[in-house]
Amino acid sequence: MSGPGISVVICAYTEDRWEDILAAVSSVRAQSRPALETLLVVDHNQALLDRLGKEYKEVDDVRVLANAGPRGLSAGRNTGIAAARGEVVAFLDDDAVAERDWLLHFAEAYADPRVMAVGGRTEPVWASGRRPDWFPEEFDWVVGCTYRGLPRGRVRVRNVLGGNASFRRSAFDAAGGFATGIGRDGDKRPLGCEETELCIRLSRARPDAVLLIDDRAVIHHRVPEAREHFRYFRTRTYAEGLSKALVARSVGADKGLESERRYATRVLPAGVARGLRDALLVRPGGAGRAGAIVAGVLTAAGGYVVGSVRARRGGTTFSVPEVPAAGAAGPRAPAEGAALEGAGP
Repeated sequence: MSGPGISVVICAYTEDRWEDILAAVSSVRAQSRPALETLLVVDHNQALLDRLGKEYKEVDDVRVLANAGPRGLSAGRNTGIAAARGEVVAFLDDDAVAERDWLLHFAEAYADPRVMAVGGRTEPVWASGRRPDWFPEEFDWVVGCTYRGLPRGRVRVRNVLGGNASFRRSAFDAAGGFATGIGRDGDKRPLGCEETELCIRLSRARPDAVLLIDDRAVIHHRVPEAREHFRYFRTRTYAEGLSKALVARSVGADKGLESERRYATRVLPAGVARGLRDALLVRPGGAGRAGAIVAGVLTAAGGYVVGSVRARRGGTTFSVPEVPAAGAAGPRAPAEGAALEGAGP
């Protein structure tokens, strides 16, 4: 096997996704370019930890670990990074399955030593069997998927998307791990942007770093029925605004909102125009999609304003932990001065 060894980290938190977790692991073990190992990190759920431990007790290439940090996705990922033996660490959501050549396309990109991160394309699998008519493709990030407006092919980007991403292990040595206190925590308010903050921090620590998205590296992400409704859409876009305020507070608005400006001024107006055109042509959902885009912009903007106000008043903090040498048991405490003021839910 040529190229870097790749460790795959899958973070899990609930037994409700048992079948999804097994499917995710199976898709990694079926890769055309085998993973070095699969690390299942369980987020403070002893019953799930014990059950997965029994399930994979006799499987040499799967290790089950407990999250060694505070509750939440970021600390779970940091636990996986600390334990990983691979030169590259890839991340797969616990409710997604990877296509057979997923890791092959990641590995090819790392032939260039400047490449420090590679992401892929995430396709939604709707619980109802089809995309809701009103749901605009420009907002597929709401359900953790690749959205209309991202560049196609293998291209440089500011940041990769966390559910389908990989990093050189040395990237974490240079920039630290995923910030805790900013990302998801089980089924609580769906905050995010932890991978955006990490990628911006990495580019600052390593100005020569190249970050890529290769849309041939495909995973399929399950969208549960509850996330097909406008209520979730509104909640998630508001939470994104809160998260973006926290990131902007940390890295500055210029970098923190660089990609978002193009998205808001070019991609979204084109989406509204497309929805209105479809409405005029009496195509299903056209007016709904245009309205959802407008509503999404307004709720995200509202979240950003609220988050910015909280940040100015002191807000909450998040921390950037150092990551131990490969194969260690868990992340070290945050480096001195790593706590950053910002907004919270």
